[in-house]
Amino acid sequence: GPNREILTRETLPPPHTTRWVASRKAQVVAAVQSGLLSLDEALSRYHLSLAEYYSWEDAMDRSGVAGLRVAAVQHDRSIRRNRQLLHA
Repeated sequence: GPNREILTRETLPPPHTTRWVASRKAQVVAAVQSGLLSLDEALSRYHLSLAEYYSWEDAMDRSGVAGLRVAAVQHDRSIRRNRQLLHA
């Protein structure tokens, strides 16, 4: 897993998870990328939209677990918004 733990279905966040901290998001992304869960299973199990999952995956690819923190995501959105305004 992302924090060097061994991921199993039993160690994944529970299906009723509502508080998504960075480490839990990272576990779900790692589970899908490793084949432990299919993308469809993850979306269904955690009631995620495809866009939400892909935003987690993209944040992980760019910045690792730290990129999944809410503050980091908000910062990235702010930067993108400012760039769009400059180029409009």
